[in-house]
Amino acid sequence: MIELAFAEGTLEVRGFRPDDAVPPECRWDARSACHRAPARAYADVVLELRRQKLAYDDRARRYVELESKLALERAARPFQEEALDAFRKANGRGVVVLPTGAGKSHVGVLAIDDRRRSALVVVPTLELVRQWYDLLRTSFATEVGIVGGGSHELRALTVTTYDSAYLHMQHFGARFGLVIFDECHHLPGATYELAAELCLAPFRLGLTATPERPDGRDARLDTLIGPVVYRRDIIELAGEYLSEYEAVQVAIELSPEERSEYDENRKIYLDFVRSQGIRFSSPSGWNDFLMRASRTPAGLRALAAYRRQRELALAAARKLEYLEMLLERHRRDRTLIFTQDNATAYAVSRRFLVPVITHQTKVRERSQILERFARGDYGAVATSKVLNEGVDVPDANVAVVISGSGSVREHVQRLGRVLRRREGKQAILYELVSTGTNEAYTSERRRAHSAYQ
Repeated sequence: MIELAFAEGTLEVRGFRPDDAVPPECRWDARSACHRAPARAYADVVLELRRQKLAYDDRARRYVELESKLALERAARPFQEEALDAFRKANGRGVVVLPTGAGKSHVGVLAIDDRRRSALVVVPTLELVRQWYDLLRTSFATEVGIVGGGSHELRALTVTTYDSAYLHMQHFGARFGLVIFDECHHLPGATYELAAELCLAPFRLGLTATPERPDGRDARLDTLIGPVVYRRDIIELAGEYLSEYEAVQVAIELSPEERSEYDENRKIYLDFVRSQGIRFSSPSGWNDFLMRASRTPAGLRALAAYRRQRELALAAARKLEYLEMLLERHRRDRTLIFTQDNATAYAVSRRFLVPVITHQTKVRERSQILERFARGDYGAVATSKVLNEGVDVPDANVAVVISGSGSVREHVQRLGRVLRRREGKQAILYELVSTGTNEAYTSERRRAHSAYQ
């Protein structure tokens, strides 16, 4: 008889006879005198053994059926039911793509209730750990485990971070029959994907608003979780399930002094790039620039010039002047102000006396700011990147993007922060772009999404 065992994030398979067809992902391990496969391949190996009608003793799986069912049932929206049905038809393996504010987490709750197996939810931030912990605890009226942020308590329903998952999955990867990767675009990184490889769970659900990655590694999601089984975009849900919204791009002119300094620094930077034959179209172009710039005084000068011209474009003085007008126009609204860097976020905070949240803000202070923002004590909050994802601010209806990266995902996430539906709500996103600078190209890249067409 064939025996299956879970060992340090792998699946050990013993007992194949010479004439048996070995499942594709199993490789002979001479050190242990057995076949071995990634724990991720558990479901495929079992299905292959069943297809060949080979008897096996499964000592690998340690997950259990859930005793508790949904204690707090919330009516699912039609598209959430459709997503769950698509997940079922894909044999419980796949990625569901829904916009921020559309209720992806409720699809996760429905999937847990549907599979009725011990489940692990993997999230990118401690704030999301807290949100999922509260959601699961109230939805299933049971104790929920947490791994991460100083806690290490495993239960039939457990929430963990990507950081903790890839560090500890080799130890508890057999204890869950369903794994949910929230914001699953994080998963295909070189280290985080171990959280999926070392996990035995036969049922896998990925949740995200934007699965695509600039490095193309989103293709790995097919292997690590499953294919995209359901997708709805912002424009499909706006009005009925998300707030109606408007996206306004505002062209900002540099002052004459800023223009002169910008052009001077950009010339220094570009002259060095051309003299070195650096091609940014190459995947190694940016690293090549940094390496060469660090070697000579001319290179260091070019690097300083690059930083200065970028700073002038991202934080032009007239952007803050325009922001002053917007804050006055929307003084009765709840406004989120997004920047690319902490320095600009703090500058906004000092000038307009609004609270600021960056990665340096302590968890307790962050919670207090968001609570007061929700109550209306604060009409605006400035932030760099920490509010891009994983934070629920349903009362926000105005977003002002002073600066940002070229990431489509980031730009869509920032729009999503103000799309949570509320009766009579009209959301608006202002994107301030310095004309005649490289920021105009950056803006074109990040607006390459149907939500901005």
